[in-house]
Amino acid sequence: MYKVFFITFGCKVSQYETELLRSCFSEAGFAPADKSADADVIVVNSCTVTGSGDSKSVYAVRKLRKDVPEAVIVLTGCMPQAAPEAAEKVTEADIVTGTKERAKLPSLVLAALAEKRRIIDIPPLARDDTFEEIAYVPTDSHTRAFVKIQDGCECYCTYCMIPYARGRFRSKPLDDLRREVAMLAAHGRREIVLTGINIAFYGHREGLRLADAVEVCCCTEGIERVRLGSIEPEMMLPDDLDRLAALPQFCPQFHLSLQSGCAATLKRMNRRYTPEEYASLVEQIRSRFPEAAFTTDIMVGFPRETEEEFAESMAFAERIGFSRIHVFQYSPRQGTPAAKMEQIPDAVKHERADRMKALGERLAREYMQGLVGRTVPVLFEREKSPDFHCGHAPDYTLIKISRKNSKKSLRNQIFYVTIEGVGDDCCLGRIASEDGN
Repeated sequence: MYKVFFITFGCKVSQYETELLRSCFSEAGFAPADKSADADVIVVNSCTVTGSGDSKSVYAVRKLRKDVPEAVIVLTGCMPQAAPEAAEKVTEADIVTGTKERAKLPSLVLAALAEKRRIIDIPPLARDDTFEEIAYVPTDSHTRAFVKIQDGCECYCTYCMIPYARGRFRSKPLDDLRREVAMLAAHGRREIVLTGINIAFYGHREGLRLADAVEVCCCTEGIERVRLGSIEPEMMLPDDLDRLAALPQFCPQFHLSLQSGCAATLKRMNRRYTPEEYASLVEQIRSRFPEAAFTTDIMVGFPRETEEEFAESMAFAERIGFSRIHVFQYSPRQGTPAAKMEQIPDAVKHERADRMKALGERLAREYMQGLVGRTVPVLFEREKSPDFHCGHAPDYTLIKISRKNSKKSLRNQIFYVTIEGVGDDCCLGRIASEDGN
C-alpha cells in the first residue's frame, strides 16, 4: 500500500481542499504517512496570492526532491493554474496539476508510479465551469468543520492572481450543502465554518445570498454553531445582516478583509470600498450584534505607500477596534499590475509590519480585557494541554479553564464559562453551568 503525505500553503480553502484530497487518496487505497520521509507520494498544495506564496511552494518541492528522492512529488493548486509554464519548469515535481478536476489526482499518481513518467495535467478554466464537488467522509475527531461553498473571484485586485487561478464565481448548490452539513453533523461536528475564495459572492449567479447558505446550516440537526470565514465587505447588505441576526446558531465573528485603512491605497489596490464604507458596515453589524468581534487582514508596504498613508491605515485599524489583525507584507506577484508599480524597500516593509503587529497585539489584549466578567458559551475542543481545557466562544475568543477541578474530557461539549482574566493569547475562566446539550 502506497503512503501519501500532504503539505498545504495558503488559506483555509486550501486546507479544506487538502482534506478532500486526503479522502480521495484514501478511497483509492492510499494510506496516510506521518511524515514526508515515510511517504511514497508527497502532495504540495500551493498558494499564489503573492510572489512569496509561489516561492514557498517551489522551495518546498525542491527541498523534498533532495530529502525524499524516491517519492512521487505532486505540485498542485493555485500556482500551477495561474502560471502553468512556470510550474512546468519546476522539474523536481513528477506531477503538476491545477485547481480543476482534482478528484482524478490519485489516478494520475498511480499512472506515474506504474509508468515512471512525468505528468503535466492542468485543464484550463472555462467560463461555464460549475462548482466542483468532491465527496468525502471525515476521518478525524474535530468538533469544527470547514465547508467550502464558493469558488472563483472576479474582483481583480491589482496585487492578486486568484482570478486567474480560480476562475469565475461559482457556488455550491444548496441541496449539496444540506447533504454535506448533515453528514458532518452525523460524524459529530457541532460547528460549521463556511469558507471559499470570496464567500460574500455566494449565489451571485444563482439568485442566492450568503444568508441562504447560513440558514441551511443553522437548520441542520446537530449543528450548534455556524460561522463565516473571510468575507469581502462590499457585498454585505442590511437584509443579509437582519437574516443572520435572526439565527441563534450564527456566531457574531466577522473577518472583514480590509487590506488598508487608507483610501488612496485601497484605490491603487482596486479594492471596491472606501474606509468610510467599511466603517459604516461595521456600525451596521454592531447595531445588530452588540458583542460582535471583528478580525481582519492588513497589508503593509503596498507599492507607493507613503508614511502618511501607512499612518492612516494604523489610525483606521485603531478606530475600528479589531480583536485580531493578520499583518502581512506586500510581495510582488509577477503578472499583476502592482508588480509594475514603484516598490517599497524591504526594510520599510519590515518596520511597518512590526508597528502594525504591535498595534494588533494591543487591540487584541484590550478586546479580551473587555470580556472579563462576562459569561459565554464555550465549545470545548481536543485536549491539547495537561493543564487547561480549551475552547472557543461564539466570537472566536480562545478560552482556557484549569483542569485542576475537572480532569474529565470536555471535548465537543458546550459549557457556559465566566471569564475571569486574560492570558497571553486567550481569556481565562471557570465553568459557570452547562448549556443543557
